Amino acid sequence: MTRTRIKICGITNHEDAANAVACGADALGFNFYQESSRYISPEQVAEICAQVPAFVTTVGLFVNEPLDDVKRIIKVLRLGLVQFHGDETPEYCESVGHPYMKALRATKRDQIEIEAKSFETAQAILVDTATDGQFGGTGKTFDWGMLPALGKPVVLAGGLDATNVGAAIAATHPYAVDVSSGVELSRGEKDVAKMKKFVDAVHSADRSNNE
Repeated sequence: MTRTRIKICGITNHEDAANAVACGADALGFNFYQESSRYISPEQVAEICAQVPAFVTTVGLFVNEPLDDVKRIIKVLRLGLVQFHGDETPEYCESVGHPYMKALRATKRDQIEIEAKSFETAQAILVDTATDGQFGGTGKTFDWGMLPALGKPVVLAGGLDATNVGAAIAATHPYAVDVSSGVELSRGEKDVAKMKKFVDAVHSADRSNNE
């Protein structure tokens, strides 16, 4: 039986974290990219993570961060997974010494396939919309038809919300889906109703795929 995992990213406070878990999120994403409007400090994340229940994965998102800073934050927070969302090399990602997934910006099918193969040690490959000058969180989708079979778990991101995630799952059959702006009231502030609708839409798509 297929079940699509759900990561709600851009968590910035206790209330949103608790509501995301209550709605059925499998993972919570915390953005350590300081230029992002969804940035959250390691100190704030430490307080939130202390309240995250068992079996919910905590994910730290980094963009071209100095290696020593990444290692320090991981050690202090004991994150379940690291998400590299910038221009990090395979050597950089492996040198962190922690389970990670690598985000790729989708431009064409061959590009996704070639880049994904270079990150052999990644736990998963996250594929996001390519937007000049931005590292995700744009609220825009990409052509799901360009997504190849990668031979490892694929996390689909980019402009997903309750209205289109079912079609996205039907088209790509990802291991997981990643949502941020699609469940927000405003940047960095989640909407409980939108999160619940998103989770329900994912479950509905899974039921259809399993019939």
